[in-house]
Amino acid sequence: MMITRMIRRGRREGFRDASVLITGGSRGLGLEMARVFVKEGARVTIMARSEDELEAARQELLSRGADIATIQCDLTDPREIHSAIARVLELRGRVDVLVNNAGIIQVGPEENMNLRDYENAMKIHAWAPLHLIRALAPRMKKQGGGRIVNITSIGGLVSVPHLLPYDMSKFALVGLSDGMRAELAKDGISVTTIAPGLMRTGSHIRAQMKGQHEKEFAWFAASAAFPLISMNSARAARLIVEACKDKRSRVILGWQARTLHTVNALFPGALSAAMRLVVRALPAPAEPEEALMERPGYKARPSWMPSILTRLADKASLRNKETEEREKKAA
Repeated sequence: MMITRMIRRGRREGFRDASVLITGGSRGLGLEMARVFVKEGARVTIMARSEDELEAARQELLSRGADIATIQCDLTDPREIHSAIARVLELRGRVDVLVNNAGIIQVGPEENMNLRDYENAMKIHAWAPLHLIRALAPRMKKQGGGRIVNITSIGGLVSVPHLLPYDMSKFALVGLSDGMRAELAKDGISVTTIAPGLMRTGSHIRAQMKGQHEKEFAWFAASAAFPLISMNSARAARLIVEACKDKRSRVILGWQARTLHTVNALFPGALSAAMRLVVRALPAPAEPEEALMERPGYKARPSWMPSILTRLADKASLRNKETEEREKKAA
C-alpha cells in the first residue's frame, strides 16, 4: 500500500493553469468538482443546457476567484456537442482534462418505463461521452497528452432495481471508459472510471419518478439522504479530483458500493436472490393510465413523508443549486 502511494505521488501532476471541461457542471456533483478544480488553480469551463443555471454557477465560482467560462449545450445533439467543443477550444486553446459528468435518472419499475427513457439515458450517459472523447482525443494527442474522467455509477457495475435505463446506460459508459483507457494510453491520455455509490448531491429533486410517484420518491430520496449509505458530495468531488491527479484507472466511491461490487463478483447468485427480494419490497408498477406519466422529484414528494428523512439531501440541493424553486421556474 505504501509503495503504491509513493508511485502515485511520483507521477502526480497538479492542475494549476490546466484547462478543465466539466459537462453537467452547473449543479450537483459537476458543480462540486468545479469548486475543487478552481481551488487547484485550474481554468474551468462548465457545460450545461440551461443558460440561467450556467450563469448562477459562474457567479458563484467567480466569487471564489475562478477563471471560469460557460458553454450552453444540449448533449443529446451531436451537432451541438461539436459546436460547443469548437467554442471551448476557441476560448481556452486546449482541453487538458475532460470530465464526463452530465446525467439524468429515471426512478421506477421496468413496467412503467418506455423506450424513450432508455434512449434518453443512453444519449446522455453513453453517446455524449463518446462524441466528446472522439472530438477531444486527437487534440490531446497533438498537445502531448490529457486526462479523461468518466463519472459512471455502481449502477454501471451492479444493476439496481427500479433504475434500469440508468443502469443500462451506465454499464455502457463503464465499457466505453475502460476500453478507451487501453486505446488511448499510447497517446499519453489517461482515462479514469469513477463509479460512485449513493451521494448526497441533491439530485432527488431532479430525478424523474415513474410509476407510483410518491412511493418511488420516498425510497429514492430517503436512501440518497441517509448518511450510512450515501456519501457527502463535496468529499466525493475531492476524491474524484485526486483520482484524476493520480491518473488512477478505476475508483469505486463508498464502502457500500465497494461491498456491493465485491459481493456481486464473488456471489452473483446470492446477490441476484437478494435483488429479487428488493424488487418485492419496492413499490409495485402503476396502473396503465399512470404508466406514461413522469414527475420530477420536487413534484412527487409526498405530504406524509417526514422532512427529517431527506434533510441532508435537501441541504445538498441548496448548496449544489438543485433547488425546488429553480425547478419550478424551469417548469
